[in-house]
Amino acid sequence: MARLESLPASMRSHLANLPCPTFETTPFVKAPRGGERRVAMISTAGLHRRGDRPFSLGSEDYRVIPGDVKANDLVMSHISTNFDRTGFQKDLNVIFPIDRLGEMAKRGEIGSVADFHYSFMGATEPEKMKHVIHRLAAMLKKDGVNAVLLVPV
Repeated sequence: MARLESLPASMRSHLANLPCPTFETTPFVKAPRGGERRVAMISTAGLHRRGDRPFSLGSEDYRVIPGDVKANDLVMSHISTNFDRTGFQKDLNVIFPIDRLGEMAKRGEIGSVADFHYSFMGATEPEKMKHVIHRLAAMLKKDGVNAVLLVPV
């Protein structure tokens, strides 16, 4: 991952001055106790299964990742030239900590791991993704998910 101080001054300035979106409502709710949590991951790493359509610049949709996916079945089509893929290539858990969630479930720190997880393309404006978020929220509810691990990449 590129460090802000290592970027050219014009890029640093652009990134530092991006507006932070505001929303009319606050969607946070009180979380269930640890052992009652069914956790799904939502990543911005541009992950998808081999054979699934890759992400493109400004993609506003997401890809579904089954909980039993094997590391070598995932591809990262994140388009940023500043993105270092070394960690992902060595250990999927760096950007998609599925094994760590499984370990937490075995220890009883969380109740269970969801059957499906989701990945978006990072650097897409959140407002542009609003229409798919409602669909995703319905899918999470259907899977019994009551906690989400956001994995910003």
